[in-house]
Amino acid sequence: MKTLIKAAALAMTALAVALPATAEIEPVTLRLAHVVNEQDGFHAAALKFKELVAERSNGAIQIEVFPNATLGDERTLLEGMQIGTVDMGVITNGPVSNFLEDMAVFELPFLFPSSEAAYKVLDGEIGQELLDRLSEVNLKGLAYAERGFRNLTNSERAVNTPADMAGMRIRVMENPVYIDTFRELGADAIPMAWTEALTAMQQGTIDGQENPVNVVHSFKLNETQTNMTMTRHAYAPAIFVMGLPVWDKLSEEAQTIIDDAAQEAAEYERALNASQQEEQLQELRDAGMIINDSADLTVFAEAVKPVYEKYGKKFGDYLPRIQDALK
Repeated sequence: MKTLIKAAALAMTALAVALPATAEIEPVTLRLAHVVNEQDGFHAAALKFKELVAERSNGAIQIEVFPNATLGDERTLLEGMQIGTVDMGVITNGPVSNFLEDMAVFELPFLFPSSEAAYKVLDGEIGQELLDRLSEVNLKGLAYAERGFRNLTNSERAVNTPADMAGMRIRVMENPVYIDTFRELGADAIPMAWTEALTAMQQGTIDGQENPVNVVHSFKLNETQTNMTMTRHAYAPAIFVMGLPVWDKLSEEAQTIIDDAAQEAAEYERALNASQQEEQLQELRDAGMIINDSADLTVFAEAVKPVYEKYGKKFGDYLPRIQDALK
């Protein structure tokens, strides 16, 4: 009898070992929010993340996606994550840098020569160090997706040099680096949330904005903006970010699943952006938008040198470390 009991116990132990670790994950539903529409790369990244997490947790972790700023603008979302009323989001780097100032180093004008150069830094030691430092402001940085290289659009005239921007009212993110960059270029830089900017463009209270091609396309900005200059003046990361209060409640296994899925979803979104850009540009041209891809960007880069003089030292050793990594 004792032999049978012992054999049964051994069998149960073997079965427990054989069961996948995900069987022990406590079921949880996380709300992931972003401020753009369902045609945007952020939404594609969010859906990919949702799929990966469900698959790897055997359905124990479910992600609910809230697009279109239904839970608030990006600052509101980040504040909600800090106190635990919002679980996570895909958030543009600019607003994140209002919480951890050093994150803004990535958006210094004309810093990155290519997407590949940006990925090298973001996925390397410097980028991961800054993700980890988000814990200083009660946030958990997971991975860098992207908003991409930003370009100028406006409803007034073609822009070939900074002089053409004189007096233009240009919406920029609520980020001092962007504000000062456009002031150095001669524009009237107006910081405002994206949801407000859409209305302002429709009403004509601003003349233009700056964003990557995927945003211009997904929000049909050609309906209010007649010109786009491919300035590629800044590379904007985006961050899969979670509130630290929610992160800390998850098991180590659940954290690993979420962390790995965020990185994979981020890389998926980057590749998607690259594959779609030429088609999106052509559709914008076909819709009547005038796209200038031949402006002399060295003139623009020269005009924004004072931004480096003002902000370079504020980021400690991050700027020289990035410049060294790009050599």
